[in-house]
Amino acid sequence: QVQLVESGGGLVQAGGSLRLSCVVSGRASSDYVTAWFRQAPGKERAFVGAISLNGRPSYVDSVKGRFTISRDNAKNTVYLQMNSLKPEDTAVYYCAADRVRFRIGIRSRPEEYDPWGQGTQVTVSS
Repeated sequence: QVQLVESGGGLVQAGGSLRLSCVVSGRASSDYVTAWFRQAPGKERAFVGAISLNGRPSYVDSVKGRFTISRDNAKNTVYLQMNSLKPEDTAVYYCAADRVRFRIGIRSRPEEYDPWGQGTQVTVSS
């Protein structure tokens, strides 16, 4: 059974940093694109970024230069380092694995991803 478990969320002041972790069990994380999404209250789930099979990350414009996605294959874990956080980054953050093994490229639609983690809350105070 494949599981993704996020951790690392919390409350931080604007300008601060957090690192989220997504531990994958049941299969190799490096065989699938792993993405991060976020969902703010009253809004749809939105793509934040993802890391490709060859370890190259891609980001939505609003987080470029502030967020970094990386992967540790030995730990089967994908990370989301978030720096210079803003109140508008407040959301529940989810990691998710691509439905297709060994897919080339990165997709940004939530429908392309399954399974998902349970989510972790990130709150940025002003």
